[in-house]
Order: sequence, then structure tokens, then C-alpha cells
Amino acid sequence: MSTIESAQRRAVVAYRSRLASRGLSRFEVVGRFEDRALLRDIARRLATNDEAAAKLREAVQVPPHRFEGTRGEIAKWLLRSPLVGSGLTFEREQVEPRDVEL
Repeated sequence: MSTIESAQRRAVVAYRSRLASRGLSRFEVVGRFEDRALLRDIARRLATNDEAAAKLREAVQVPPHRFEGTRGEIAKWLLRSPLVGSGLTFEREQVEPRDVEL
């Protein structure tokens, strides 16, 4: 192993150690190229671990108990989604019923 490679390896180990001491970890995420800046911004905000990060975590996590409640809660939750107005359309495939012998 050359001196440059060992120096680079030591630098990487030191960097990861500094991250760990701050309670952070470096990891890879696979996503669409168009979302690259968004994902980096989200990661940067979450790393601050302040009140804004807590609000962001709460906004993107949907615990099951959140859907329990009165009639129309799911519709209200969906209307608050950041996807509202994004132009996404969902269609369900129409399939003919099957004949079943009982």
C-alpha cells in the first residue's frame, strides 16, 4: 500500500470517527437524480437534530395510530400531504371477476 493510499485511509477513518462522536453516520441512498438536492437538504436538516429536524421527522413518519379516529381522518390527512397538487394520478386496474367453484 502506498503512502498516499494509507494517508487517505487514515483521513477517512478519522472523518468517520468525528461523525460518530457527533452521533452521525455516513450512508448511501439510492434515488432519482431529480431528487438529489432534496434528499441532501433533508439529510442536512435532520443532522441538525433541533426542533426543525423533529418536525421534519414527524411530518415524514406516519405511525399506524394516526389513522385511527373519526370518519374522514384519512381524507384529511391525505389532503395535508405534500403531494397534493403535484399532478400525480393513480389508476386501479379493472379486472373481470373470476368464476369460483364452491
